[in-house]
Amino acid sequence: MVPTSTRQVVLASRPVGIPQAEHFELRNSRLPSLQDGQILVRNSYLSADPAMRGWVNESANYSEPVPVGAVMRALAVGEVIDSRNPNYRRGELVTGLFGWQDVALVEPAAIWRKVTEADLPPSLSLGVLGLPGFTAWAGLHRILRPRTGGTLVVSTAAGAVGSTVGQLAARLGCRTVGIAGGPAKAAACVEEFGFDVGLDYRSTRFEDDLRAATPDGVDAYFDNTSGPITDAVTRRLAPRAAVLVCGTASIQSWDPVPTGPRVERALLTKRARMEGFLALDHFDAFEEAISELASLVRTGALAYREHTLHGLESAPGSIAMLYSGENTGKLVIQVE
Repeated sequence: MVPTSTRQVVLASRPVGIPQAEHFELRNSRLPSLQDGQILVRNSYLSADPAMRGWVNESANYSEPVPVGAVMRALAVGEVIDSRNPNYRRGELVTGLFGWQDVALVEPAAIWRKVTEADLPPSLSLGVLGLPGFTAWAGLHRILRPRTGGTLVVSTAAGAVGSTVGQLAARLGCRTVGIAGGPAKAAACVEEFGFDVGLDYRSTRFEDDLRAATPDGVDAYFDNTSGPITDAVTRRLAPRAAVLVCGTASIQSWDPVPTGPRVERALLTKRARMEGFLALDHFDAFEEAISELASLVRTGALAYREHTLHGLESAPGSIAMLYSGENTGKLVIQVE
């Protein structure tokens, strides 16, 4: 039977900085009738991503803030259970911006792709075969373009994006250095994800360890954190280095704008370049990237981790988990 209602997580109040569970609330809503062109999707997994902090804050971002009272914007994967669109049939798996809800009535523009990797878990379409994997692939191949034999450094290297960056860079012949929070995650960089070196940024010896790990400097830096980690890496840049700014996880609030060591002198003296990066600017390569990543996963050449929460009730606190480092892999919510 086609459902007539849906359970949703909505934004209850506007956070400043990192959103907490209390900024959201659960509600039941009646589903409107399906109109021509629309698709009804029963979500099986919802995503929690660092970018969601920017989607709910008032500070300037690359997308309009989620309105207070609206369903939380989120990527999800689920099954088409009803359709008035000839391009989507019942039973097909799809992924896209369906929001934190158990059933979503969507326009075709919300669907990113059909999930055709029937031999792989559907949750991977939110991780290594979704936006995190694509972010790693596009940032590496289209922006950093590291040279064979060069040293590439990644921050949050045990995370969904960083771990994929490191593995793809190693396949290009780079020497890889992963930075993560805590000795366990630093060890995972080497033991699970194949980095040449794993560093714990919480260690009192972090800068000494970074210096030892990059004796010839840093040729490419995939920056997911900004802040003190990036300050330390910037001091190690090699001539003609490239820095990609993908995330600013270490910054608690953008108002007022944080200050710190300046990068201009390092960029000047090393003739380095620094570029901001949004994966969605490169969406034309999405299918190519996912196909390549899926092949690597199938052969065991690309390792990944997932951290699964259960039930829609666990979604409100999931973004805060990402910023406290509680998760131990790509964070997804299994709808139950």
